[in-house]
Amino acid sequence: MTLATVTPPWAYTLQLPQDPRGPGIARATLRTVLLVHGLRDLVETAELLASELVTNAYRHSSGPYSLRLRGAGRNRVRVGVWDGNPEIPAPFGGGTVTEPCALAERGRGLQPVRECADSWGAYPIRSGLPGQGGKVLWVECAFPSPPLAGAAGQPV
Repeated sequence: MTLATVTPPWAYTLQLPQDPRGPGIARATLRTVLLVHGLRDLVETAELLASELVTNAYRHSSGPYSLRLRGAGRNRVRVGVWDGNPEIPAPFGGGTVTEPCALAERGRGLQPVRECADSWGAYPIRSGLPGQGGKVLWVECAFPSPPLAGAAGQPV
């Protein structure tokens, strides 16, 4: 008899103040969460994606922001970042994507999201309460499942 284990869903939210150390704290937290949940192979990609999103929130909003990490199925994680700025940037559907000048010091940050994430999106948050609006930008990344073995031990 084969026993199956079920991993319960998990989610973590980290509230970050408008502080330049926030993105580093977010990366360290993400790394710890993924290692604890056995997602070591996702750490590098998820850390890059989260870093871009939280840095964008820090630079383009004037208040606190938050990082949310959620297991999104087997070998998959969803990274979401909320901030109080309602403007959705171009790579997430908020306008036309333009290539920055080769010597530009800024403007490339969200491009890796399009190149490294398996899926991404954004949605505005509207609220009548002050400080409760803004947006959420999210990305998902996954590593492929190993191939299934056939009767002779060969991948199918």
